[in-house]
Amino acid sequence: MAASTHTVTNQAPPLVGYDVFTADRALAEAVERHVPAESAAVAAAELSALGRTAGSAEAQEWGALANEYPPRLRTHDRYGNRIDEVEFHPAWHRLLGHAVRAGLTDAWGRPSGHVRRAAGFLVWTQAEAGHGCPLSMTHAAVPALRTDPELAAEWEPRLTAHTYDGTLAVPASKPGNLFGMGMTEKQGGSDVRANTTAATPLAAAGEYVLTGHKWFCSAPMSDGFLVLAQAPGGLTCFLVPRVLPDGGRNVFRLQRLKDKLGNRSNASAEVEFEGTWARRVGEEGRGVRTIIEMVAATRLDCVIGSAALMRQAVARAIHHTAHRGAFGGLLIDKPLMRNVLADLALESEAATALGIRLAAAYDAGTEAERAFARIAVPAAKYWVTKRCAPTAAEALECLGGNGYVEESGMPRLLREAPLNSIWEGSGNVQALDVLRALQREPAALNAFLQEVGLARGADHRLDGAIKGLLTELADLDGIEARARRLVERMALVLQGSLLVRYAPPEVADAFCASRLGGDRGAAFGTLPHTLALRAVVERARPVH
Repeated sequence: MAASTHTVTNQAPPLVGYDVFTADRALAEAVERHVPAESAAVAAAELSALGRTAGSAEAQEWGALANEYPPRLRTHDRYGNRIDEVEFHPAWHRLLGHAVRAGLTDAWGRPSGHVRRAAGFLVWTQAEAGHGCPLSMTHAAVPALRTDPELAAEWEPRLTAHTYDGTLAVPASKPGNLFGMGMTEKQGGSDVRANTTAATPLAAAGEYVLTGHKWFCSAPMSDGFLVLAQAPGGLTCFLVPRVLPDGGRNVFRLQRLKDKLGNRSNASAEVEFEGTWARRVGEEGRGVRTIIEMVAATRLDCVIGSAALMRQAVARAIHHTAHRGAFGGLLIDKPLMRNVLADLALESEAATALGIRLAAAYDAGTEAERAFARIAVPAAKYWVTKRCAPTAAEALECLGGNGYVEESGMPRLLREAPLNSIWEGSGNVQALDVLRALQREPAALNAFLQEVGLARGADHRLDGAIKGLLTELADLDGIEARARRLVERMALVLQGSLLVRYAPPEVADAFCASRLGGDRGAAFGTLPHTLALRAVVERARPVH
């Protein structure tokens, strides 16, 4: 029976039934910019189809259910047999299956494969972020496996297949496989050389048994895992399958699932190895070098994933304020709210432009682009993931009390936002990696400076920021203590260069004024009032 005390008015309609890709002008333009003209229309059509599904009520319901009913660990069956399985809600499998069918694990070797996949990952992550973990690791495992041509020939066709099979079975019997990764241990964390898991060689060449543990192992129901362990020759990379070639279960004991702040739909486990069968990947003692390309690819996905969370948060904030009236007009038309929304939109567009540019570097595959990615990926990973949480928090505030309620979807975005800053190396690890590149790989800095220099002379604030950056780079005294500030400036200069070259003038002007010119307060919504803020907001509006 309807209540007679009031009628429901002045509530924003749900943000559903729209194309997540085409409604994002910054993303659509970045794809058009980096995909050759002869294939741009096909790529846009594929991404638009994915965007319509991501923006559907059905996909959004999948995302809500996958998080409302998180995975459950089953260590034993009803008879007491050890099974070490994780049960997921059917919504998880629907999300993951759709993503695999859309090619989100398939980029290597495809024309413009990395740009198209990154754009798809950015679109689909807006439906639900947690299942992006196995997608990312499966995609990123390919270059590590290629260090062993035999393993690559066996596994790569299944890792890049557009078929999802969530059952535990012999990997070779399945049309498609997913991969996970296990690097860190209790005593070491990011310092993987402190790992104690031991790898003992077997009689057969390249085969070992592992004894030890992994403190974080995400997506433990995957078909195979790349793990690091101490072989006789030093820290080495290994491939650990969940199911052995003869159909028996490998020893992969799931001790417990992590109770995480966010990322609730995805299972992250503590794993014990005891006589666990594994195959060596690469040479003994070169484990870090073998797995580093996987780490670099997953770090790029951290950038893309954060850009996706930012975009969805900003889209919801703009959508809400475009329909919510207060104090005699729509919130979106209030000058102070417009300032906040424009500031958020700048953060989102800068992250998107940078993420897709880095994906294009992978597609190019030249020495210059590899050198550029070597330093730009950790710099972007540091900065973009750091900006995700404050962006999500400010966007939530735009919805007021409604945004603090679970049904709005904003709390889930806020809980998810810090993850990418931690995953694959936290902020300090990224900053130190940039320093390592600066000190050991001069070509990386040269490639970075050439990239930002393409916009020189177009904006005096960008020119000043580049000059200031060069001054900092010339002074290496106390560089480690200054590493975060240096990497922040590198990321901002790179974002500014991209926006000056490719974004509309009002976007580039606002970014340079606030991020490079210093004309901005510490909080969002403190942009100079003389900027074309209405145009910035309208560009980011998810019209549908």
